[in-house]
Amino acid sequence: MKTTMRRLMHQSKHTETTVTLHGWVRNNRAQKAFGFIDLNDGTHFNTVQVVYEERLENFKQLQKIRVGSALEVTGQLVLTPGAKQPFEIKAEAISMIGDSPEDYPIQPKRHTREFLRQHAHLRPRTNLFAAVFRVRSILHHAIHEFFKQEHFMHVASPILTASDAEGAGELFHVTTLPLDNPPRLKDGNVDYSQDFFGAKTHLTVSGQLQAEIFAQAFRQVYTFGPTFRAENSNTTTHASEFWMLEPEVAFADLNDMITLSEKMVKYLIQTVLDEAPEEMAFFDQFVESGLKTKLQKVLDSDFKVLTHQEAVALLKSAEVSFEHAPGDNKDLATEHEKYLVKTVGGPVYIINWPKEIKAFYMRVNDDQKTVAAMDLLVPGAGELIGGSQREERYDVLVERMHAMNIEPEELAWYLDLRKYGSTPHAGYGLGFDRMLMYVTGIENIRDTLPFPRTPKNCKF
Repeated sequence: MKTTMRRLMHQSKHTETTVTLHGWVRNNRAQKAFGFIDLNDGTHFNTVQVVYEERLENFKQLQKIRVGSALEVTGQLVLTPGAKQPFEIKAEAISMIGDSPEDYPIQPKRHTREFLRQHAHLRPRTNLFAAVFRVRSILHHAIHEFFKQEHFMHVASPILTASDAEGAGELFHVTTLPLDNPPRLKDGNVDYSQDFFGAKTHLTVSGQLQAEIFAQAFRQVYTFGPTFRAENSNTTTHASEFWMLEPEVAFADLNDMITLSEKMVKYLIQTVLDEAPEEMAFFDQFVESGLKTKLQKVLDSDFKVLTHQEAVALLKSAEVSFEHAPGDNKDLATEHEKYLVKTVGGPVYIINWPKEIKAFYMRVNDDQKTVAAMDLLVPGAGELIGGSQREERYDVLVERMHAMNIEPEELAWYLDLRKYGSTPHAGYGLGFDRMLMYVTGIENIRDTLPFPRTPKNCKF
């Protein structure tokens, strides 16, 4: 019977006597009268041991099978309850589907992650990246499942747009105009009216503004997709293309977003622990010691809340010498975030930020100094979520736009949402790849993206 490793691993009883598996060779330990092939078919983290003996007519050829080769194996399923794996395959026939020459880069030894990034087309065949990308898939599905259970509607926000959500970063511009000689206006600027879309267009930095449109019709929605930043940043937590989850809810305030996001984070963590036990055990042993304990502590804790003012006061009173001095009207540096998380003892929301350092659309609080914004800081990853209550008051929003040198006419449609049946509403953004870093212990965002896009790198 043709089957898969996953199907065999999840069966409570094995009634098959003969099975056929297809997969790739992770290792081949050939001996004089028999040999062992570690076969992985991609459906499960673990490999299956295939035992082949000299009675097979192609035994000598089997001894020479190299790592990376694709095989079809038919044999007897033999239960091995006392071994590391519950069964093995005693081969009756092994045939080559795709040979792998000796220069196959992914040999059965330790490789650096930098080396594997240079072979991104082959690294999914390693234990580490097989685990990372399987957990990535589980997280992806879990996000949709969570919001389905919460009765949210999914919205596909555009990747190409003429709107900049908040001046959130440098933009990747999209054009069909000739770069060497674009048409120009009398003042010397490029005439984008002759471009494909008739306007200056770029890749999206956020789907938030479009999600707000749908929230004002469907009450609670979310968008989930790729976003782009053209910043020349080479840190371990930044990429030029990454995925963002952005829910938006009408008739909601900042407290509602705190409640929703905490529930979501715990749901995602629990789903990964439940659905990827082998992968999580691997991460706990080889990537971040104590990872499972850290995540379980998050599940068992109530997330704390501090105002920005309280957080800064805590930092100023700390018996620690920070490289960057904390300030009442300043953003928090990474070192500040780490200290706060450690001091609080777990995840913490920082709320009510100085309005000067936050986006134009965030609701101004009654003190006229702060906005109803939140950042969720978590152990080991820093900022995981950023969100706010949106400014629903037309006049206040226009005033904020002027103060931040944003031309209201360019976002007339956005102002219309405050003009026709405006409601209090709120939302947040979760960096999906950072969430994956958090639950796996992976330190570099390049190792969570199947094909990372970073400065000077757009291979594949």
